[in-house]
This record gives sequence, structure tokens and C-alpha cells, in this order.
Amino acid sequence: MKRRTGLPALCLALVTTLLTACSGGGTDDTVRLRVLAAPDLAVLAPLLDDLRDETGVDLRLEPRADAETAPLDRDAYDLAWLSSDRYLRLTDRTATRGMLRTPTMSSPVVVGMEPEVARKLRAGVPGGRLSWADIADAAAGGTVRFGMADPRHAGSGLAALVGVATAAAGTGAALRPEDVSCDRLRGFRSGQTLTAETGPALVEAYADHRDEADALITYESDLLTLDAGDRPDEGLEIVRPQDGTILADFPLLLLDPAHRAAYDRVTRWLRRDPVQRRIMEQTLRRPVNPAVARNGRLREPVGNALYYPEQPAVLTALLADYGDPGRRSTHQVVFLLDFSGSMRGARMAALREAFAGLSGADPSASGKFTRFYRGERLTVVRFGGRVLEDTSVTVAGPEDLATLAEVVAEGGYGDATAVWSALDHGYRTAARELAADPDRSVSLVLMTDGENNAGLTYPEFARRHEALPAAVRTAVHTYPIHFGEADAGELGRVAARTGGRMVDAAGSSLSEAFKEIRGCH
Repeated sequence: MKRRTGLPALCLALVTTLLTACSGGGTDDTVRLRVLAAPDLAVLAPLLDDLRDETGVDLRLEPRADAETAPLDRDAYDLAWLSSDRYLRLTDRTATRGMLRTPTMSSPVVVGMEPEVARKLRAGVPGGRLSWADIADAAAGGTVRFGMADPRHAGSGLAALVGVATAAAGTGAALRPEDVSCDRLRGFRSGQTLTAETGPALVEAYADHRDEADALITYESDLLTLDAGDRPDEGLEIVRPQDGTILADFPLLLLDPAHRAAYDRVTRWLRRDPVQRRIMEQTLRRPVNPAVARNGRLREPVGNALYYPEQPAVLTALLADYGDPGRRSTHQVVFLLDFSGSMRGARMAALREAFAGLSGADPSASGKFTRFYRGERLTVVRFGGRVLEDTSVTVAGPEDLATLAEVVAEGGYGDATAVWSALDHGYRTAARELAADPDRSVSLVLMTDGENNAGLTYPEFARRHEALPAAVRTAVHTYPIHFGEADAGELGRVAARTGGRMVDAAGSSLSEAFKEIRGCH
């Protein structure tokens, strides 16, 4: 008899267990879901109780700093709620293919500036409409010191990086690998004085260290939140770069299809008019429901939309070049400049014009991304039949650039052309710099208008180069500029030997040739 009554009891226990499991592990009918969340979503916590009460779905947000860039763990979470899923969809297409996504709100990545800084920048730009190139130029020159979240983790930082790199490419289209083959963002990066792992942490850091930055690159909602704080009189002016921004739409993603019904209830609730209005009021993000009127400064147009890269290699290159924003190494360029007699006249005028452009006199968008920048170490070596002068500066202000301009403008000429002796001198300089600072990045730029007729022969240079420490041979590349009657074949060989590439100035100008190789490793 006991055996007969035990079976129904066991069945009842199993049914109870199954029902409990299906309802999320509680004793009621609430469905509890684990949600991988970007830290930016923490601001929605006050809405979640109402969501649970009205939908029967309890979202348990689990914020992670790398939620937007780490591979998705479908076994650990039921949903993901991110500021942007663009990185994931680009780098992990298999995992995200067919995944349901529902935008819940939106906010563009913009620039907040101290009003006086913004006023000065606008005064120097025709029409007063600032672009990403203008901001990069100001950062390179030390006029703007900005804070930005780490692009390796934060969607806002990565979106800003894409925006600046798109402007540097100058194509107006989605970035391609060839657009980021040289690091054009070094000048921009030199202006970053404040960083944090996430967007919310960046805002907190800025609030505590306002004297360290006069601009923030982050979501519009973050800047509006600062304005609504305790010191609105010290708020930042929102600058929307005229060439465009990237918009985050804070999608809710369904990771576990078994919870489709609960997901549908949640997304319908989030997009209801009154809920969208609450989201707008509490987070200062724009509603995605077009029926909900925007409040206050959210009525301002978002502006142009930038294309997001379509190839993972682009983001890999951008992130590798940008590196750790909290740890910066010095970049050094050694310019080996031919001052033989054949450079007199128009050729020397072209060289001086090129250096003036690199020193900030080039007003073009490309010039703003290729100029010398604060913190960069520059060495100018003049050579003829031997090394005539060797001058180095670390750029801290206009006076350092004036020093280099003087070297180029007033130096005398030599009576021969010792190309390979000059390049050997450049490599010995690089070896000393790397011995003193192994983290330093050093590259050589060799400009000559004639064939070698003094000093070392090419085979002699090659033997000396081979005898250098492996770290120097591997890390230090040479970028020859073919000009005038220089031997293109030999210059091409030395570029291939050292891992650089030759640029031919014959088809353009010396200024364009120097700009083409700026930022190459």
C-alpha cells in the first residue's frame, strides 16, 4: 500500500519541480531571467520592479565592463542588454546570426566641451561647425584635453574611435582595412588625459577630476546627466561633429530561444508610450517609439549617421593601434633629409613647405590628422656627403616646432649625397633610443633626390643593418621618399628589407608624400 501511495507523491514532486524550473526557480509564476548587461543599463533599475509586476518577468541585470566586446556566453545568460551590439555582430557573426534584437532607446556619441574651449575652436573654423578632424587637430596641438572610455570595452569609446578614423580616411564610407593601414589617430590620442573602463565610470572620473580634461567624448545622455547635476552652470556644451556620429540603440537580445514568450512581453512593455516616456525622463536617452514626443534638448537633431565598419580586421587594427589609453608610449620619427646641392631652389622650397604643413600649417582635413603632435619626439638629420646636423625635440609647444623649422629653413648644403651613411646613422640613433626606452616606437623617413655617391655603399649598409640587434631590425622600419633623380630601385629594396614602404613623390608633391607615411609603423 505504501508503494502505491508513494508513486503519486513522487509524480507530484516531479511536476512541482518542473513547474518551478519553468517559472524561473521561485514559488510564484514570475519568470526570472539572467541578463548580461552593459554598465550603462544600470540606470534602468528603477523600472524593473514595474516591469516584473506588469509582465511577470523579473530581469536580473548582471553588469559587466566587457559585455559589449567579450564573446557571448549563451549558457550563462538568457538575455543580453547592451548599449550597442555592433561589435559583437561584426566579430561573432555565427553566434549572433538570426538572434532577435529589439532597440529600446537611443543616444549618439558626441563631444562635450567647456563652452570657452568650444567657442575658440569654432572661431577658427569657417562656418563654426566643428568636425572630427577639427577636434583631432585641437587634441594634437594641446588645445583640447579630453576624456573617453576605453574603446576595448566601452561602446561609446569604440564608436568615437570609428568616428575619428572615418574622418581621417576621408572617404565618407565604411572603413576598410587599407584605410587604417597607418595609424592616423596618434595626434588625436595625444589629447586624451582622462579614461575609465566604462562610460558611467568615465562620468564619475570627470566629476572628480574636472581640472584634468576640458572635453568628454561619450553618449549624449551622459552629458545631459552632467548638466542636470549639482553644478549645471559648469556643464559642457554638446558638439555634434558635422561629419557624423554613431548612434547607440541599446538593444535587448534574446540569447535563449526557450524564453521567447517572456522576451516578447518585455519588449512590448519597454516600447509602450508611457514606458518610453519614463525611460526618456530618467535616462535622458531618446525614445525609439516615434509616437513619444522628445523633451527639451533631446529635440535637437542627431545629425549625420556614420557608417560602421563591415570587416572585423578594421576594428582589430584600430584597437591595436590605440592600445591601452591609460598607458602611453612615446612615438619617435627620425627624418633623414637630403641637403645636397641638388636640393637648392624649388626642391628645398617644397621640403620646407612640407615641414610647415606637418607643423600645423596645413588646414586640410588630412593635414589635421598627419601633423606633428604634442608628446611626439622628432629628430631631423640633415645630410650631404656626411651628416651635417642632428637635432631632436619632444613636442611640448610651438617653440619646439619652430626649432625644427629653423633647422630645415636655415641649414647649409653638402657637396655629395651619402644616402646609406645617413640611413646607417638613423639606425644607430634608433638603437640608442630603443635601448633607453624599449617601449618606444621609432620609424625612419628617408628623403633624397639623388643617387648615393659618397660614404657607405648599399651592400655595406645592408651588412651593418644585419648586425643590429634583432629588436631594432624588427621594430624600426624605413619609409623612403623617392624624389627627383633618386634610385627608385634601391629605395624600394631598403623599404622591403626593413619592413617599410617607398612613397613616390613624383606623381604628387613632397607634402603629400610626407603625409602619406605619417603614422605608419
